Amino acid sequence: MNDIRKINPVALALMYIVVILFAILAIYPIFWVAMSSFKSTQEYMRTGDYVIITDRITGRIAAEHPVRRDAEGNVRQANILLYDDYGGIEGTYSLSQDSRGQILVNLVSSPNAENERIEIVSYSKLSLPKNWFYQNYPITWRDANFSTLIGNSIFYTAVTTISIIILSFMAGFAFAKLPMKITPVIHGSFIIGILITLQCIMVPLFLLIRTVGLYNTRLGVLIPYIGIGLPIGVYLATEYIKGIPNEVIESARIDGAKYFGIFWRIILPMAAPVATTVAILQVTGTWNEFMLINILVAADRLKTVPLGINMFSGALATDYGKQFTALTIGMMPMIIFYIIFRKQITKGVSAGAVKG
Repeated sequence: MNDIRKINPVALALMYIVVILFAILAIYPIFWVAMSSFKSTQEYMRTGDYVIITDRITGRIAAEHPVRRDAEGNVRQANILLYDDYGGIEGTYSLSQDSRGQILVNLVSSPNAENERIEIVSYSKLSLPKNWFYQNYPITWRDANFSTLIGNSIFYTAVTTISIIILSFMAGFAFAKLPMKITPVIHGSFIIGILITLQCIMVPLFLLIRTVGLYNTRLGVLIPYIGIGLPIGVYLATEYIKGIPNEVIESARIDGAKYFGIFWRIILPMAAPVATTVAILQVTGTWNEFMLINILVAADRLKTVPLGINMFSGALATDYGKQFTALTIGMMPMIIFYIIFRKQITKGVSAGAVKG
């Protein structure tokens, strides 16, 4: 607190402004997606002003007409037609603009004019929903079968993360404390794995998985996920375990402990901070992974949340209401994960960044 008070007030104010700005930039997109999930696709696609004429008695919308403007921003002259239940013209209104730029809706002819309510509504993709459409959630959940997708994502994420932590720290323990002549070569191969991008191995990986008969299986998904996550896990584990004093291991060996016991009872507990860092990287990466799962499975029973989100968008049309709903459903588990484990995440990232 004393250090903060010594900072120049102007610099402190600028610092807070920058922090608040970045917080808004980080939070607003999440809020916007969640807000848009309560819009129908029809409402989301609307922009600008609309004239809406509603029957006061029945509540039925008699006409919805966009306000069209010319290049100078003036309202174009237009007629708004009201139709009856049989498709015949029941009434007519004209659209104009006064000298102050106000939109005017003038009655031409309509037998039920006294029962018609006229509203001018402004739509924007950034605004709150005009009519909150709650049915997006049950419809999206049912159409995408999110109960299965979330179950699969949890399974793949949990198995991948646990496997990578155990295998990475076993390898890191061997590389850091049990060196052999071949250790630099094997360790170097893992480091090279960090530099290889997923796009470079997608095609050969798909051909390999299909050749060995693992296409469209859970094992065919887990093996690539674990293999791709191991290089960064091994690197972080090795560098952290190098900082653990050798005397700790030697003392355990003198007391008769085996290397396997030393790993489980000493190394892994001491490396908990960096293990948390690895877990954070793997949980977020595996949950949001799309490209590999898209080519490794075709059966709906094996798909994950990102594939469910993608099913509402296409080359020719996108159901935006359901698309944003699916995005919101997909984000919620990660948000809940952060809320529950935020303290452990903060401690793990800060402690894992310091060697030893």
